[in-house]
Amino acid sequence: MSDTHSTPMPYVDRDVSWVYFNHRILKEAEREDIPLLERVSFLGIYSNNLDEFFRVRMATLSRIASLKGNGMREESRHARYLFNRISAMDARLAEEYAATVAKVTAELDKNGITIVNEESIDEEQRHFVKCHFRKKISGFISPIWLSKLEELSSESDSHIHLAVELGAPGLPTDYAVIELPTSVCGRFITLPERDGHSYVMYLDDIVRCCLPMIFPGMGYTSFKAYSFKFTKDAEMEIDNDLHVGPAEKIAKAVRSRKKGAALRVIYDATMPEELLQRLVKKLKLDKLDTIQPSGRYQNHKDFMSFPSSCRKNLKYPAWPPVVPPELKETGSLMKLITDKDRFVHVPYQTFDYVVRLLQEAAVSKGVKSIKITLYRLAGHSKIVEALICAARNGKKVTAVVELLARFDESSNISYSRQMQDAGVNVVFGPEGLKIHSKIIDITLRNGTDICVVGTGNFHEGNARVYTDYFMMSSNPAIEKEVDKVFDIIRRPFRLQTFDHLLVSPFNMRERFLELIDDEIRAAGKGKTAWIKIKINHVTDEEMVAKLYEASAAGVKIDMLVRGNCSLVTTEPGIGENIQIAGIIDRYLEHSRIFIFHAGGENKTFIGSADWMPRNLDRRIEVVTPVYDPDMKADLMRTVDYGLRDNVNASVVDGTGRNELRVIPGEKLPFRSQEELYNAYSGNDKPGE
Repeated sequence: MSDTHSTPMPYVDRDVSWVYFNHRILKEAEREDIPLLERVSFLGIYSNNLDEFFRVRMATLSRIASLKGNGMREESRHARYLFNRISAMDARLAEEYAATVAKVTAELDKNGITIVNEESIDEEQRHFVKCHFRKKISGFISPIWLSKLEELSSESDSHIHLAVELGAPGLPTDYAVIELPTSVCGRFITLPERDGHSYVMYLDDIVRCCLPMIFPGMGYTSFKAYSFKFTKDAEMEIDNDLHVGPAEKIAKAVRSRKKGAALRVIYDATMPEELLQRLVKKLKLDKLDTIQPSGRYQNHKDFMSFPSSCRKNLKYPAWPPVVPPELKETGSLMKLITDKDRFVHVPYQTFDYVVRLLQEAAVSKGVKSIKITLYRLAGHSKIVEALICAARNGKKVTAVVELLARFDESSNISYSRQMQDAGVNVVFGPEGLKIHSKIIDITLRNGTDICVVGTGNFHEGNARVYTDYFMMSSNPAIEKEVDKVFDIIRRPFRLQTFDHLLVSPFNMRERFLELIDDEIRAAGKGKTAWIKIKINHVTDEEMVAKLYEASAAGVKIDMLVRGNCSLVTTEPGIGENIQIAGIIDRYLEHSRIFIFHAGGENKTFIGSADWMPRNLDRRIEVVTPVYDPDMKADLMRTVDYGLRDNVNASVVDGTGRNELRVIPGEKLPFRSQEELYNAYSGNDKPGE
């Protein structure tokens, strides 16, 4: 059975392609030419991604597979097929992952960082561990007798658990469950160094070492602990009560997520069968759910914050964000933007440009109002502080907050209340249309208004890791249409037209199809025709079919696709003109860039939308044309550098082989992110 069930064309299901993508991350952890601690981090990213994938996508497949009725029979059958196929892929990758963890752990030891456990430490280290446990950890340990737990799945699935077996001669065996307090104690504890050698211990093993201190005076003489991690359905049940406000509905739904059904458990393979069966019974797993044996430790997402032990030589060298020349001055950024379109490409360049623009607008007497869309926010958001400052200075401030930004719902509710208390007009957007656009509109008293359109969130933390563009413009054609988008959010049933912006769910799909059709017509006339795209995901069937059509017509299509990709470029007749690469490197590729030859005009766009049904049909997304020649040149360089990458780019062809890309004629190593950083920092000339 194929991955697709609704179209005869070659098509890789989005979830299968996601597994291919996550495998590319695992392969980065296997590479010996990458600094060792960066490989450890990739292990953490892989594990964290997998956990979220099961909480969301596999949970969805499980629910669809369980549906009954004639109308859902085919959907249910296909979902069951995908669920089983992905489960089998996951089991194979779990073996590869375990082998990689073992190899990386051994290499850490060779480089002076040894991971020890409760059995390998000596008496001096054991004394340190017990003192540390008593002072820093014991107060956060709350064991629950397994017999007292009605439903284990009612516990949090964000932590690792230990199943503890307690015994003694003459006493019946008993069992308890301990939730490891990693959120407050960390997953790793660094023991005192010896002769320049570092020793690191899992919190799991710290607790194992101190089990007699957790169950004192009860007569037990035998203590064995086995780790396990379960994953729950992360979907939320949203109340339709018209008398309850949207923030209250989402807050209630977040609480309901904590009660979601368990659908996957990974456990220490040495766990006794009787104890495992007790856990499975308490988790109430069914036949579709995953029960997967594993090693001593579960869920290595904490590898993303593994202690570096001051081994800078085992990490990438620092790349401080480049500060554009205008940010080094104290003059008005708004004046600079009214003179000429400006842009910033994070994290190569500093996100402070966007922050300072809002800070200036907050205090400027020439600013009347600020409108902004907020999808995800940093923990201590300078963006929110600037908006509150603006409201307190008498500006009319409107913040469109997306309450359904997955796993950030509680944070967004908290920020919404904080802004409302300061006088910001907080809008939650129309029901059923997630607000995913990244836009700002600043209205000035002199009539020269300013807008910002970005490819990523207004989030200082993301801007240090995610590659994104933010365009700042006073072009009235663009600004007026950005303002129209805010009108749509406030009044979703009012018809609006757009001549410049591509806005989902109104005209974006249609405009992208028209742009591709223009290239097809040019190719049919024997003219130059090409498309260059940098995007996160391409799974929309209509867009996939249109790209196949363009390729068959002779349009040369070069793509950088980080994540889900449903295209099969090995298919004769439709794939010959399509080349796709996926780049995994120190920064997460996140910007969306679309460039069409357009008879030599090089029509260029950036924005928030991927080519997935949700982005094109079920969200408010904004993609803007780029008219400034300097920014167009910069965007072209970014895409072209990515297409030249032969160090961190894998071939994405629908097979899942994830082979590193070989560029004909490119004899020297070319790492696109490094080359871009060098260009921005002055070690290279733009365009070279």
